[in-house]
Amino acid sequence: MEFTEAYKQTGPCCFSPNSRYVAVAVDYRLVIRDTLSFKVVQLFSCLDKISYIEWANDSEYILCGLNKRPMIQAWSLTQPEWTCKIDEGPAGIAYSRWSPDSRHILTTSDFQLGLTVWSLLNTACVHVQGPKHCSKGVSFTKDGKYAAICTRRDCKDYVNLLSCHTWEIMGAFAVDTLDLADIEWSPDDSAIVIWDAPLEFKVLIYSPDGRCLSKYQAYESGLGVKSVSWSPCGQYLAVGSYDQMLRVLNHLTWKTFAEFMHLSTVRGPCCAAVFKEVDEPLHINMSELCLNDEFLQGNSVELIPFPFLKDVSEGHFRVMYDVTEVPISLPFQKPPADKPNPKQGIGLMSWSKDSRYIYTRNDSMPTALWIWDIRHLELAAILVQKDTIRAAAWDPTCTRLVLCTGSSHLYMWTPSGAYCVSNPLPQFNITDLKWNSDGSCLLLKDKESFCCASVPLFPESSEYSSDD
Repeated sequence: MEFTEAYKQTGPCCFSPNSRYVAVAVDYRLVIRDTLSFKVVQLFSCLDKISYIEWANDSEYILCGLNKRPMIQAWSLTQPEWTCKIDEGPAGIAYSRWSPDSRHILTTSDFQLGLTVWSLLNTACVHVQGPKHCSKGVSFTKDGKYAAICTRRDCKDYVNLLSCHTWEIMGAFAVDTLDLADIEWSPDDSAIVIWDAPLEFKVLIYSPDGRCLSKYQAYESGLGVKSVSWSPCGQYLAVGSYDQMLRVLNHLTWKTFAEFMHLSTVRGPCCAAVFKEVDEPLHINMSELCLNDEFLQGNSVELIPFPFLKDVSEGHFRVMYDVTEVPISLPFQKPPADKPNPKQGIGLMSWSKDSRYIYTRNDSMPTALWIWDIRHLELAAILVQKDTIRAAAWDPTCTRLVLCTGSSHLYMWTPSGAYCVSNPLPQFNITDLKWNSDGSCLLLKDKESFCCASVPLFPESSEYSSDD
């Protein structure tokens, strides 16, 4: 892997959808860099510090949220002189997002008073009263034709279906939730999943015309759903809950066909590979060092510091994975019973591109990442880190997983094994990471800087094939 130098950032950073640019917030300035040369191609000045940024799908426009104002500003890469500012006055703007056509912006006002659709083509705008959430509760079909927006009125949750062409309401239906948490279209746009707030375990599957296809409730007492994710193929729906279980539903009967437990002690029989991060002291064979004739004759010789020797003298270590046999006990943190939002349950999960693998993190065991094989319905691997796992992301083009823990290392897993990659930048601790859309580059964030790393293409050999 090759790393760029570190560049300053004070907030969000993200690749454009076409992978040609990376947008970086530096206080009130929006810096657009080319991903090949990393030269600045555009520089925009906002009216206040940038809180969040989002690219339009066509990579031509980008919006900046200014929470301190509150307002948003949008910019065009092809027309730098073009500007757009949206300010809803006393109502404020709590969140904003692009529509799939890249020509409309959806804003949600403070206290969920209303959701407004703003057109960049004319001065028209459409209002939706009583959105359920600010940043959640809105989902678009994959073809970009329809939007599902959750609203609440008369103490009941509703789903409004809007056309993304005319922004007219095509229909609305009530949903059987106590306190709707979020909504998401299936990858094939044939169904909508809705899940309830943690106080009640309830997952509902609706058709676009409002028919309830299925209602799933794993248990009644205790905190319920914590995370939900469709597989890219659309055949599986993963549900992570506070009882530290991952349940997978199929798209034909909407019944569970797999339940995976996250126990603090993993015992056999188990075919999973357990990779444990360890420190190995650096060693060097001093017996092979010798002085050349030029130095012995007293000639002037420039001595160049050798960083490897420096690491040894300071007691540095090499980070690596040690393959461990089961049984193994994982570090477990019992959440306090007297505090809200307990750190337990499946708080992090994501599917691989081919829908064969899904990784999970049980928040009460934050240093362990579990990788499950859906085809064989078994645990494929466990990555046990020294520090809390901050972020993890699948390669968008193949079965390769990358994660970070706030250290100076990257950690990668493929079906053939796991390995550690050292970041050569000094005092650069990786706290977040993102892939670009073609899987050739990683964006790595430190507290006040960022860099990018070019990633070798995944070998197309049988050794790495997900069909093994």
